[in-house]
Amino acid sequence: MKLPPSLPVRSREEHDATRNRRSVAEYLRTEVSGGLLLLIAAALAVILANSPLSDAYASLRDHHLDIPALGLELSVGHWASDGLLAVFFFVAGVELKRELVVGELRHPAAAALPVLAAIGGMVCPALIYLAVAGPGGGRLDGWAVPMATDIAFALGVLAVVGRHLPSALRTFLLTLAIVDDLIAILVIAVFYTSTLNLPALGGALAGLVLFRLLHWRNVRGWYVYVPLSLAIWVLMFNSGVHATIAGVAIGMLLRATTTEFEKQSPAERVQHLLHPYSAAIAVPVFALFAAGVEVSPAIVGELFGEPEALGVLLGLFVGKFVGVFGSTYLAARFTRARLHPSLGWADIAGLALLAGIGFTVSLLITELAFAGLPELEDHVKVAVLLGSLIAALAASAVLTLRGRKRLAGGSPATNPAED
Repeated sequence: MKLPPSLPVRSREEHDATRNRRSVAEYLRTEVSGGLLLLIAAALAVILANSPLSDAYASLRDHHLDIPALGLELSVGHWASDGLLAVFFFVAGVELKRELVVGELRHPAAAALPVLAAIGGMVCPALIYLAVAGPGGGRLDGWAVPMATDIAFALGVLAVVGRHLPSALRTFLLTLAIVDDLIAILVIAVFYTSTLNLPALGGALAGLVLFRLLHWRNVRGWYVYVPLSLAIWVLMFNSGVHATIAGVAIGMLLRATTTEFEKQSPAERVQHLLHPYSAAIAVPVFALFAAGVEVSPAIVGELFGEPEALGVLLGLFVGKFVGVFGSTYLAARFTRARLHPSLGWADIAGLALLAGIGFTVSLLITELAFAGLPELEDHVKVAVLLGSLIAALAASAVLTLRGRKRLAGGSPATNPAED
């Protein structure tokens, strides 16, 4: 009897590439649903804040749930921004670790353009804010508000309008958003940290060292790591450093490589487990309490005369576009970095507009930058919402037209030189 030909054996690299593609695809699918939930929560917050229920909504948001024994004196709104949002930053830290070790960011050549685009897309909005707010006599504390791109919203919009666009555009945006998150986390830690409590900070750092030692010695059990993570979060909160930094620090400590006895790395396994909770609970609940601002034609009109709000609006829409597109073009023009063959400059223009969707981290930085100034804080939040909406609509128009052009051409990929 003739034996069938043996099947080709896939190499380790091919296996890893296939697994990474599946992981990214799953991540993107989750982000679509997370973006929709985030949009629903934000819309509900605006509706409640502008309805007869506004007083009840504000009362719930400002109601305190304190734990004096642990030094935690937080309102419901602050529990959402300091507590639940730490879960979001934990997932961001895990994703960043995976990308640095086994993903796109481990290849400098492949990551160069989106990394430079992320840096340019954060520097330019900050400069535009300072250029508008400074001469106008506004507060300069909000320079970082328009720097951040909301990964959930941006990927969600791209998934809806970019079905006929090459997958390389999604990879570019994902890498850009991850680097964007990392820089935003560093900005929060360095520039928006109150007076340091050194003993509490030392305790948090000791907890992180213990977490790493236990993890790398293969100690297992949620009953070990969950209480330890909560202790690190409490100590970080009491140290004066924003408590969400604890989330990203713990996420970065997880091992992102597999052993011979594992099908998934700890980082991949924990991200797969917690990402739905981050997308479906942590971020939407934060948005529910952070986006509840009064919006009216009169308030929107006032934004153009308020340097802080105008700086944020222009930073998100104009600054992000100029920064992302300009950095990518200059890098491709004057260095060896090149666009993926399936991408054209029209695709990058749409993506640069998409990067102007700043929501979760922008709202968080708004609360930190304008704490104690409720009216100004609300107006800047309106500017964040309006700037993000304009950027989303403009990006949707460009990317939809781009997708139709590719579909009409009968191919998902074109030569960038033809653009």
